[in-house]
Amino acid sequence: MEEKTMVRLGVVGAGAFASRRHIPEALANPHVSLEAICRRDPQHLAQLMAHFHIAKDRAFAEWNTMLDSVELDAVLIATPNNLHYSMAKLALERGLHVLIEKPMTLAASEAFELVRLAKEKKLQLAVALNPPHWAHCHQIRRALRHPDMGCIESCSIFWATSAASFFSREGNAVPPPGVVPPTPFRADPEQNGGGYFVDGGTHLVSQLLWLTQLKPKRVSALMDSYPTDMRVTLSLEMENGAMASITSVGDSGLANRRLRNIIACSQGTVTVNGWEFDTTIMMLGQEHRRFKEVDLQKVQGPLDNFVSAILEGKPLYSPAEHGAEVVEVVEAAYLSATQGVTVTLPLHS
Repeated sequence: MEEKTMVRLGVVGAGAFASRRHIPEALANPHVSLEAICRRDPQHLAQLMAHFHIAKDRAFAEWNTMLDSVELDAVLIATPNNLHYSMAKLALERGLHVLIEKPMTLAASEAFELVRLAKEKKLQLAVALNPPHWAHCHQIRRALRHPDMGCIESCSIFWATSAASFFSREGNAVPPPGVVPPTPFRADPEQNGGGYFVDGGTHLVSQLLWLTQLKPKRVSALMDSYPTDMRVTLSLEMENGAMASITSVGDSGLANRRLRNIIACSQGTVTVNGWEFDTTIMMLGQEHRRFKEVDLQKVQGPLDNFVSAILEGKPLYSPAEHGAEVVEVVEAAYLSATQGVTVTLPLHS
């Protein structure tokens, strides 16, 4: 049988973010053939067609029509969050590989169902979470596995940004450039699944789980409001006894994004400061700044990694299992905040 060298891709939810990241990356990848895009709004669909030179018979307003009309190998789902599960399930049932924007789903039970379905169908299912595709996170995870670092004792993740305008609140954030403007789905808790934490906060949960490779046992959260939260503090007890915290501020008055992460181990410390990801790794009192391994400078983005997994069998940096574990923590956080209790994991056996 002839070896497959191209992935025929369809993009559903071709909006602002897909137009500035996923679609350009698909067009730049020599192993991807962008076969179709789907967007409900006819005016914005026309703008996308003109900008990316997409033929009329390859642009669709309806998701099912796209699947019925075009031969595809894979789909990228970048729709409002509440549609992720049903669309991913249908695509997998049709034998298509799937890359889903974060969050994977709005319920852990749905996420783990997709994990099982993808395994059953022997299909690639990936989630576009950022930390597994950041070079500095690969540096840190590699360092945390070094025997001189010792065991992880605690972790603190802090992130503050000005994203209120995306949630129809007053804010000074300027929407990032895109071929079409972002839709206001984040301001609708039914479509978004909550407030800022289910959106930007998923990256922070991903960072904690992906870096430490530890599973959380208990989760406790405080939120400023529900279901339109903008500020959240999360406390977690990890399986090895380590304590972790995540603080997420989505409506900061300062436009510049600020972050500071600290991972304390029994024999070392990792710190990350600022959006430039200035990373310092201390082992046994000796400082090492930004490991220089050549391979760490070539970390693939979500789409390129997804395509490599399909064509070459390379491991996914952010596989479905990781995406589902992130959803479970986010779901536990909302349960904790709304019910005023500490939630024990796993939520579903």
